[in-house]
Formats: sequence, C-alpha cells, structure tokens
Amino acid sequence: MSPKKKIENSEDVEEEKSEDKSRKTSKLTSITDLPGVGPSTAQKLIEAGFSTLEAIATVSVGELASIANMGEKTVTKIIESAREALDIDFETAKSVLNRRRELAKITTGSKQLDELFGGGIETGAITELYGEFRTGKTQIAHQLCVTVQLPRERGGLKEGDNLPKVVYIDTEGTFRPERIVAMAERWKDVLEVDIALENILHGRAHNSDHQMVLVEKMIKEYIPVQNVRLLIVDSLISHFRAEYVGRGTLASRQQKLNQHIHTILRAAEVGNIAVIVTNQVHAKPDQFFGDPTAPVGGHIVAHAAQTRVYLRKSKGERRIARIVDSPLLPESEAIFGVTAEGIIDVE
Repeated sequence: MSPKKKIENSEDVEEEKSEDKSRKTSKLTSITDLPGVGPSTAQKLIEAGFSTLEAIATVSVGELASIANMGEKTVTKIIESAREALDIDFETAKSVLNRRRELAKITTGSKQLDELFGGGIETGAITELYGEFRTGKTQIAHQLCVTVQLPRERGGLKEGDNLPKVVYIDTEGTFRPERIVAMAERWKDVLEVDIALENILHGRAHNSDHQMVLVEKMIKEYIPVQNVRLLIVDSLISHFRAEYVGRGTLASRQQKLNQHIHTILRAAEVGNIAVIVTNQVHAKPDQFFGDPTAPVGGHIVAHAAQTRVYLRKSKGERRIARIVDSPLLPESEAIFGVTAEGIIDVE
C-alpha cells in the first residue's frame, strides 16, 4: 500500500471514530442517559444536588462517590461519560469571551456603584463586600434582593413570566423584610411588593454546620426546580469565627470554610447564579500607617471571591465602595448613599 493510501485510510478511521463518538454523546441530554445511571441512581444524584450533566462533569470522583454513596469505578464511568457528552476540552480565548458576554448583570440601584462593578453585579461569580458595621453591606444585599427581580431593561433578571428567585442565608439575624418592602416601593411600576417578598427564600443559619446544610439544600432542592439567580450569605464567616477560637483550631476552620466556599462557587458557575457574601473585618495592631482594617478569613476567602469590595463610612448617609481585588475591574472608588428607600446616588 502506498504512503498516500495509508494516510487516507488513517484519516478515514479517525473520522469514523469521531463520528461514532459524536453519535454516542449527542444522545446524552440528561443524567438518566448516562451509562450506569438507572432511575434509582439518578434519584441519588438528584438528591445529592447533581441534576445536570454540567454538575456531574465538574465534580471530583471522591466527592461524588462519598455524597452519592456509590463505588468509585461506577462514579468514574459516569463522570467521564458526562464530560464526553459536554465535550469538555480546552477552548480558545475568543470562545471564553463570547461566553462571558452572555453573563448577566444586576443593578445595585446606584449608577455610580454599577459603573464601579462594570455594569452591575455579575452572575456566575462571587462578590465579597467587607467593612465595619453600618457601612452598607446588608443594605446592598437587601437592595439586590429587589433589583434582581426587575425586568432586564431595568437592570434585573426577569424575563417574561419567569421570575428570578433569591436565596438569603442569614447568619447574624440582620434580614429585615420591612426593608424589602421600603425598597420595592421605588420600583412599584414594574414590581409588586408581595411578589418581591414571595420570591425571596430566607434561611436563618444558627451555626456553621447549619449554614453549610442550607447551601447544600439550595443546590439539591431549589436550583433544579426554581429559577434561583441570586444567593446572599450575610455574613460568610460569622459562625466560623465564633466557633473556632484560637490558633489551635485555625487549620480546621480554614479547611471547613474552604469546602463551604467551593460548594458556593460551584453552584454559582454551574447555575449561573450571582453570589454576594458579606464579610467582617479586624484591625491589624502592627500597622502604624494607612488603614489598619482588613477582612477576616485569610487567604481562603481572599482567593475565593472574584471581586472584593471594601466599604467604609463617610459623612451622613454617604458610603464609599472601593474595588480591592478583581481579575477585570481596576482599583477605583464610588460614592453612594444609604437611605430609607435603599441604595441611591449622591452628589
């Protein structure tokens, strides 16, 4: 056989393999299509929060095996099939850019703050707000509970009759539905107050374990069946900080916190959910120059949030927000006001 014929035959074989793989994976549209996943296994996966091919394809073998109580060989086969179905591979920067252009932004209610965030709070990522008490962290969180429900043309994520839901995990008992009512009045021409309240799912976390369970419950029970577009954890580290005291418990705390944050991040990316976490601060006693205020949580929290925003008080109702860290946004500041009707622009 001539070299030319060998090359042609080799190309034909590769093309047939590619077509065969395409036929196999193109039929996979849900987890029940995966090999080895029957009705009972599918129910296990759904109960564990893995209801989509994307969720299964992006989880580790060990994590899925322990959560779904399945053998590692079976789990490996399931994950590999999900990855083949989604054709997970390297992609060009242009593809990433096109996909990022499809991400949505949620208005804060302040044009100056929206400009600081590059158009609003981004979906599919974690945004951290940290600062001292009365700097506006919880007020911004309440405001976003309302604005996410606005129509797209007004800066929200409502499309037609498909109303976005909010999951609000409250660790400090600071959630106030009365504030939601006052803020919703501002957009009463396009949003009914009672509907705004109905679309907010509030969970009061009493300890760090309960906080983690609430996030897992959201992933398993709410994301698959409801249009959850915003998750708020106010505040992220309050319980961890109170329960793990002293340097001897620091490693255990950080490991547990890291696991919790990565669960949140996976939910944000897979579900295209905007995540707002508020954080506490502490003063550095060894810093003699500049602002000694620093967020708690160490490097674990610092590396987890895509955008970190430092809030501080100014005169009267004025507050200042500064981008501290972001892979896209420049370090800059914006002034906004916290009033009875919510977050507003101030001169």
